[in-house]
Amino acid sequence: MIIIKLGGSIITNKEKPISPRKKVVENIVKNLKKINEPMIVVHGGGSYGHYWSVKYDMHTKPKKYDMHGVAIVKNSMIELNKIILDIFTKNKLNPYSIPPTDFISGNKPIIKKIKEIGNIAKSGLIPVTYGDVLWYGNKKTYILSGDKITTYLSKILKPRLIIFVLNEDGVYSDLKTKKLIYELKGENPKISENKMDVTGGMTRKIEEATNIAKLGMNVFFVNGNKPERIVKAIKNKKYEGTLFRGKRNV
Repeated sequence: MIIIKLGGSIITNKEKPISPRKKVVENIVKNLKKINEPMIVVHGGGSYGHYWSVKYDMHTKPKKYDMHGVAIVKNSMIELNKIILDIFTKNKLNPYSIPPTDFISGNKPIIKKIKEIGNIAKSGLIPVTYGDVLWYGNKKTYILSGDKITTYLSKILKPRLIIFVLNEDGVYSDLKTKKLIYELKGENPKISENKMDVTGGMTRKIEEATNIAKLGMNVFFVNGNKPERIVKAIKNKKYEGTLFRGKRNV
């Protein structure tokens, strides 16, 4: 099984509010058709969820945020999810939308429900879930990132491989020269952040990927603008991207 995290920066234009990159998503999906293995897809919020989260000053810490803002963020993520689902079905794939509220209670993953997602993936459907605003209790809500969801799923389902699809080639050791780190072994990567990101951007992705690798699974960062690289990473061909090598694979 493979878990694929589609970053908000690749499926939307994060510099422009509410702007999907449908052609990019379509090219990614056409390449995913070449994968004959159960997969689960998680997508970020990009210029949908993140735009409204910033506007209403909502973050990953549970607090009493503006309830109208909560409604708008929730609605915008459903809208973006529908765009992704439509592109999958148009390309003869079988997406199965699963909102994070189906398998997260408060801020805790429901193990039984996540195992069920694994069963759905093995049936020929492709579970598609996403970063969202979640109810915490006592009038509190919080933003749950797609990156965090990817870690939850990885810990419980133990997939063969996890791929973060980005708007960059991977992690750079130097931003000016864009020198790519092919395998992360304690280097100090330079990270550029987008101000329209309340979930930690590249810093969070590196953190989550490192945590997953410590559990023994390989994690790849690849550029979604060159989606054939996703297929190469999955098929163990020469890859262009950054590998976080799982401890059991060292």
